[in-house]
Amino acid sequence: MSLVNTSWLEENLDKVKIIDCSWHMPQTERDGFDEYKSKHIENAIFFDLDKNSKKGTDLPHMLPDTKSWEGIVSSMGIKNDDQIVVYDNSDVISSCRCWYNFIYFGHNPELVHVLDGGLKKWIKEDRATTSDIIKIISSSYTVHEKKELVKNINQINKNVLEKKFNVIDARSLERFKGSVPEPRKGLRSGSIKNSFCLPFSELINQDHIFISREKIHEKFKSTGYEIGKNIVFTCGSGVTASVLALAYSLIDNKYMPTIYDGSWSEYGKN
Repeated sequence: MSLVNTSWLEENLDKVKIIDCSWHMPQTERDGFDEYKSKHIENAIFFDLDKNSKKGTDLPHMLPDTKSWEGIVSSMGIKNDDQIVVYDNSDVISSCRCWYNFIYFGHNPELVHVLDGGLKKWIKEDRATTSDIIKIISSSYTVHEKKELVKNINQINKNVLEKKFNVIDARSLERFKGSVPEPRKGLRSGSIKNSFCLPFSELINQDHIFISREKIHEKFKSTGYEIGKNIVFTCGSGVTASVLALAYSLIDNKYMPTIYDGSWSEYGKN
């Protein structure tokens, strides 16, 4: 149950920890935290995707170390046995990256969900929002890191020759083919050799709801990769790769999301 709908969340508001993980591309000139302070779902805690990533690197959204993650989650008042629902108000469905982070650091996958349709759908349905900021009581969160759920650049390069896993890129087809420049400065255009493109936007309807499981299956089938095989997702900075990972988990419930964390922000430098 990677996804929950708005009705389910409204009925279970007092039984879950709610996270607002709204993050926007720099060119949109939108600030997720400012929007959160103005309007959010009751009891939601804000998760800053930029601030809660690895420090001391020029690569965006890299996973922090375990000690840092324990501190981040503990400061949010979240416990290891909490059921979590993450939502966003972002065009890139950034809630999926937060979903991935929690699973990577060992939270029970059955307890981590993304709100289908996000805040956009919630507001459209006239469900209650607030500007009140919840008072947080810190917890003592413990990490159980699953290192197998992330790939680094050396593993990606080695796999080009060994082909032990398939790489699917969530960027647009134009960026994947290198026919348009990368939005991040200093990166060449193109894609990882032998990878396949499945733009994350093809899995999301205009109302930010995921397409049906049948259609998701058709999209992945079009890549030529057999469902159930080892798949690693990549994108520009690790955010929309997580959208593909969540979508894939809807059609393969045994799949654990696996991401090339550096994505094209790292690979495009070389």
